[in-house]
Amino acid sequence: MSATPSWWLDEAAHAGAEHLDPSYVAGYEQKAGYDPSDDVGVLAGLGIGADSTVVDLGAGTGVFTEAIAALAGAVVAVDVSPAMVEVLHRRVAERRLDNVTVAHAGFLSYEHDGSPADAVFTRNALHQLPDLWKVIALDRIAGIVRPGGILRLHDLVFDFDADEAHERIEAWMSGAVDDPAVGYTGADLAEHVRAEFSTYRWLFEPMLDRAGFEIIDVAYVRAAYGAYTCRRR
Repeated sequence: MSATPSWWLDEAAHAGAEHLDPSYVAGYEQKAGYDPSDDVGVLAGLGIGADSTVVDLGAGTGVFTEAIAALAGAVVAVDVSPAMVEVLHRRVAERRLDNVTVAHAGFLSYEHDGSPADAVFTRNALHQLPDLWKVIALDRIAGIVRPGGILRLHDLVFDFDADEAHERIEAWMSGAVDDPAVGYTGADLAEHVRAEFSTYRWLFEPMLDRAGFEIIDVAYVRAAYGAYTCRRR
């Protein structure tokens, strides 16, 4: 895209204000409690290795980036938040991750250089975009990854019908923690439902298909956390 049209979404304004806050970012890893080993294992099992390029979209503080850098030949860590990008640069330097490149961009602005990626990974970031823009983002991801390549995606996607929303969202929120330093509180989850853009599974899966991805594996936790492994057609 040579020029950004006037109607194009401002991704930074949809990144979640907390993700732009350096004080929040400093405690993000403890709060998120994310272990990347399963995702690295999935990609390794699908042939990602020393000759592969992986793009981590919405890389945050780089937990997955660091883990996949030990497996892949080249990794691009992409995030729209300046605070996250600062942490990414510091992590790459301190861990001497010589095969990692950091890019300050988002789903709608990242421009991939070189040969298509063998895999794209994204976790709990796509829901920041309204559905129109999710489809555009997925279409852009399809332009990043080679045919036959892999999209590994985690997101907050609701696996129920609209008439179940009240009961299911209340049940989901009942699993919240009390301490915001070690997890997501009821207030955090309520804010997510009110202000962010999680969609329904029955809307999201056709988006993947329309963008050119075949779902090869999917798993849900508490009807709210979807983990997708897809292959680019």
